[in-house]
Amino acid sequence: MDQKFKQDKGQAGLSILLSVIVMLFIIGLLVMIFSLMGSEMRDSTTISASESTTAVQDDVAFTSVGTTLTDCNSANQGALTSVIVNNASTILTNTNYTYAGCVLTAVTTSNWNATTVSNVTYTYTYAGNSYTVINDTASAIGGVTDWFDIFIVISAMVVLILLTVIIITAIRSSGMIAGGSNTGANQVGTA
Repeated sequence: MDQKFKQDKGQAGLSILLSVIVMLFIIGLLVMIFSLMGSEMRDSTTISASESTTAVQDDVAFTSVGTTLTDCNSANQGALTSVIVNNASTILTNTNYTYAGCVLTAVTTSNWNATTVSNVTYTYTYAGNSYTVINDTASAIGGVTDWFDIFIVISAMVVLILLTVIIITAIRSSGMIAGGSNTGANQVGTA
């Protein structure tokens, strides 16, 4: 029984390029789905897994421009929930300041505006460790698409190499170039 191998004529590796493009499309679709899911999980984690802690910051600029409190600001999704401002031995009432996010702002009519207060004790909430893990994972998954251009260039190079091999093989088998022997089908003629 004579076996015949399938030979696609005239494609020069284009099926490889088409396969790579389809593969990249499917990977891109999966990356998009997982990035969207990670974003939704991150947002729900901010609400459901919030944790609370108290910090103390000394020598805080107490101005109407506002001062960002360090520990709260360095926490993921940090937000102040309560603030106690001490200036030496005086505890300032909350009519002297406001806070939003992680910023403490002095009221312009306060006697302590444009001064430095000795101690600020504050409680803040933050999203927690699960937020950090989900955020890092979603960012890493989203970074997969940075490799797509490299895959396309490599597959295009493979197709060009296959095309070059096919052209060289076709020229050699046509008998137009001497194959190293002076007899047979490869003989072009000698002077």
